[in-house]
Amino acid sequence: MTRPSQKPPLPRRTAKMQEAVDAHDALAAALTATGIQLPAMHVRTPWPDAEGNGDARPARYALVHLGVCSAPVVHALAAVIRSGAASD
Repeated sequence: MTRPSQKPPLPRRTAKMQEAVDAHDALAAALTATGIQLPAMHVRTPWPDAEGNGDARPARYALVHLGVCSAPVVHALAAVIRSGAASD
């Protein structure tokens, strides 16, 4: 009988991770204000690096993954970006 593989523990929240979460939240709020939602947007972090003694170091970076969205959402996002760029 095989045992299910265990995932490593989630990384601890670092300043870089918090920065990515804050950026995610700011973009989500700005998009929501324009009526746009990216349904798969989330923060991704790598699994912590394992040191020789089995201890895990916190992730050194985090990424805001914008995910995938439908063509109408992409067109709406492009329109909002164009209108914002035109007002500068």
